[in-house]
This record gives sequence, structure tokens and C-alpha cells, in this order.
Amino acid sequence: MITSFPFGSASAQAAALRRGQVGSVELLKAYLARVDRHNPALNAFVVDDRKAAFRQARAADQARARGEILGPLHGLPMTVKESFDLTGHPTTWGNLPRKSHVATADALAVKRLKAAGAVVFGKTNVPLNLADFQSYNAVYGRTNNPWDVQRVPGGSSGGSAAMVAAGLSALEFGSDIGGSIRNPAAYCGVYGHKPTWCIVPKRGHALTSLPVAEADLSVIGPLARSAGDLALALKLTAGPDVLTARGLQYRLPAAPRQVKGLRIAVWLDEPAIAPVDDAVKQRIEAAARALAKAGARVDLKARPAVDPLQAHCTYLMLLQANMAARRPDMADLLAARGRLRDDDQSEHAMTLRASTASFKEVFDANHRREQLRWAWHDFFGKYDAMLMPITATPAFAHDPTEPMAARRMRINGADHPYFSQLFWAGLATAPYLPSTVAPVGLSPAGLPVGLQIVGPEFADLATIWLAGELGKLIGGYQPPPGY
Repeated sequence: MITSFPFGSASAQAAALRRGQVGSVELLKAYLARVDRHNPALNAFVVDDRKAAFRQARAADQARARGEILGPLHGLPMTVKESFDLTGHPTTWGNLPRKSHVATADALAVKRLKAAGAVVFGKTNVPLNLADFQSYNAVYGRTNNPWDVQRVPGGSSGGSAAMVAAGLSALEFGSDIGGSIRNPAAYCGVYGHKPTWCIVPKRGHALTSLPVAEADLSVIGPLARSAGDLALALKLTAGPDVLTARGLQYRLPAAPRQVKGLRIAVWLDEPAIAPVDDAVKQRIEAAARALAKAGARVDLKARPAVDPLQAHCTYLMLLQANMAARRPDMADLLAARGRLRDDDQSEHAMTLRASTASFKEVFDANHRREQLRWAWHDFFGKYDAMLMPITATPAFAHDPTEPMAARRMRINGADHPYFSQLFWAGLATAPYLPSTVAPVGLSPAGLPVGLQIVGPEFADLATIWLAGELGKLIGGYQPPPGY
């Protein structure tokens, strides 16, 4: 494992800060020098809060001189996704009309990171409304992948993954409803964790300053260069918000102690719904073989008792209904739905129906989701984890084609619908399962490949731990060339 700056883990850097081996101001200057050098080509860092960050860093150094430690992240420079409120800066989600908005308080997750000693020096880029596998918008422009600037970093936490991969930030925090942490982590070759739904409260991650209800499916979580950093960041941010803190607490089960004896299922492909490129499957197979060699019992055929297509349709109904609820043009969507023929079963028609779903339709989908939860619960009574893809391919070339539904993914030499790979994100998202992305090597073209490790609800520390064990067995994060 790489331990030195700039590619070492956040945990190692935080330990060095606590021991006084490096100062917070010194480390912040070093990261910002890298940002100033490399960000023009990447455009991952889009909101600069270095003035406030230097005040925080100086305070951390002064506290250390007095013998005081501010927390596990004492003085650690890090960034967060643009969609989080950061005091004094806009929260746009890529929307031009929001450019003049100014947040008056930090998001709760940002507050918790700062309370642990973190120095948050800015925010990173996203796609419009956090709704793409790429990260570009009219406010901040396009973010590029540090492994190949002609390719996407993923989305919607694309700036987050690019920053961490390129060694421009010690740690990142993103959000995920359709793979938005996991997809960029895989494309950029870093670790990312989608927590069990609701264990990390999202207050301050919305396009309003008013309190809003916890959005269905959506979660927030960390991206990092090591699995241990994911566990640390999760522990520091998980826990109920003040409304329920009087009587609610989360006690996440401890991770296993060894790979030997673990029961690991592997879901490599689903050709009729969401095919996976051979370049991705080969790396997942290599990871499975490594676990088997280490003593795990690996099963390539085990599946939960769910119909894959029905599970996907349930997820899409819930996803599209929730995503459309953010949009200001619902009247136009309803009018378009009214013009659909009853027999129109095209992808466009199904998306439009889900986007304008009635309460009854969402209510019924929620019941179907509950059946998925129980099926996965039963499955994880027999298996400890499921390995599966999160992306159909390694990072693809930038594609600004509009509408997005017209885009295609090139998989094993054939074109497939752009959003078909949502299937892999939805398998864990709809039933609220934790999922950790681990880098598992490079494709034949030299691009990072990641897999997701899915576990039972609240087994977050176990999926993160297994990602770290995989890193020991086959190698984890590696820096992109040239950084």
C-alpha cells in the first residue's frame, strides 16, 4: 500500500498530522499546489474555499502545538462534492440559475467531517442535477478522467473520484442514487462506498435551505484511495440526525476476521438486460479466483430468489419517480405522458410513465421493493457477500449527445442503451443494501476496472473490509500515470 504524500491513504496522513510529523498548513499548501498544477487539465475542483481552509489549518496547527488533537482527521485537507452545502458558496447541482445561491451553513456530513478535524478546502464537479455517468454542466464545464482526459471520470461524483485518483485531495465525500459514488470510483480506480440507506443523514444535500425528508434510494458516502479510509469516514458521519438521536443509534456489525471460510457469490453478467464487457468480467473473475485461493468458498451461480427484470423495473420506477420530483417541468412531463399510446412499451415511454408515476404506482413499487429486501435477506443467510459489476465497461469517451437516451454504450463490439448499466447499480440500491467498489486492476487498454461488493443491510464495515482484503490479494489503488 502506498503510504506517502500525495497518494497515501487519508488515514496515514491524518496519523502523521496527529503525531506532528507534518503540519496542516504545510499539507494543505502541498495539495493546493497539486490542484493548481493538475486541475486545469482535469477540471475536477470547481469551488475554491482555500481562504477559509487556511484559517482552519492554522487553527489545527495551533491546537497541535498546545497538545490538543481535534479528532481523527485532525488538520486533514479534503474536498466534498458540489452538491453539499459549504458555507459561503453556491450549491448548484450544475444548474445555471443556482449560480448566485449562497449556502449559509454547512451540510450535516460536512459539519461532522469538520468536527473530526478535517479541513475542507473546496468542492468538486457534478453533472446537471446529478443525473449522468459523466460530469459536465453549464456552470463549471466538463471534468476529465486522470487516466485519460478524453474519457469520462463517471458521474455524478465524477469530480470527487478524479480528485482522489489524481492525488489532489486526501479524501472525498459524494452521493449515490444510481451508482453516483460507485460508477466514478470504478472509472477512476479508487474505492467508494454506498452506505446502507439512511445511516448517513443527507441534511444539507438538497436544492433548498429548508429541511427536507430523506429521499428514497439516495445515500451519501466516501471515496478514497484505501478501503480503511472509507471505514473511517463512514464511522465519522454515520448516525441519526437530531430529530431521532434521542432514541436511535446504529451499531454496525464488525467485519469478519479472515477471508478463509467466507461464502462469496459472484454475479458476472446479465446478457439480456445489462451485458458486461469482457474487460470488466475478466478482472472480476480474477478477483474471485484470488478470494478462492485465499480460502473463500466462491459460487458463480448463486442468486437471490428475484426475477432480474422485475427487480430492475422496480428500481427504475422508484428511481425515475424520485429523480423527476426534482424537476421544475412536471406539467410538461404529465402532458407528454397523456399523449402516449397505451401499447407503447418503448424505453422512452416506460421512463416517462415512471417519471410521472402516481402515488399508487410508487406505493405498489415500494411493496415490490420490500419483497426484494426479504429475498436478499434470505440470500445473505447463506452467503456473506456478492461480487458483481458496477459499470459495463471501463471509462468511455466523453459523449455530450442529447437527449441522453440517444447515447449508446459499446460493449464487446456492440451498441447497447446508455442506461442499461443502471441494472448493476439498482441491484443494491433498490433494497437499501451497502455496496463497496474496489479497484481490481487494469483493462487490456490500461484503464481501471472496479467491482462492487454487496452485503446485507448494515453490513457496511464487512463490504469495506472485503474490499481492503481484495486490495491485499490482487493490488488496490494505483496512481494514474503522469500525476
